[in-house]
Amino acid sequence: MEAFRKAVEAGDHETIRELLADDVVFTSPVAFKPYPGKAVTAAILRHVSEVFQDFTYIREINDGPEHALVFRAWVNGKELQGCDFIHVNAEGKISDFTVMVRPLSAAMALSEAMAERFPQIVREVTGE
Repeated sequence: MEAFRKAVEAGDHETIRELLADDVVFTSPVAFKPYPGKAVTAAILRHVSEVFQDFTYIREINDGPEHALVFRAWVNGKELQGCDFIHVNAEGKISDFTVMVRPLSAAMALSEAMAERFPQIVREVTGE
């Protein structure tokens, strides 16, 4: 997880993309259905990094292929705490990525900010 953590903290989106499995599944804290695939996961992560202010990982828990990265950030004036739950496959690529955030007011601020960006994310992924 060190490479992923360093890439996120450095804003190195190319490295983040390289660390994702082609069949990665991203589960958002604000959407009901998960998003399958490397392209959409990379796009979401890039846009989230633009929405978050003062993002920092504060703790890391590792258990074999399972990882939890606890973070803090701000979204539109709301302090947010969250955790990235990450599973790494046998090839060392991220195959499952689930994000949980709190409190509700910050989760709502994140949802609103990402909803504004989602048409752009779709265009980036589909090329339309």
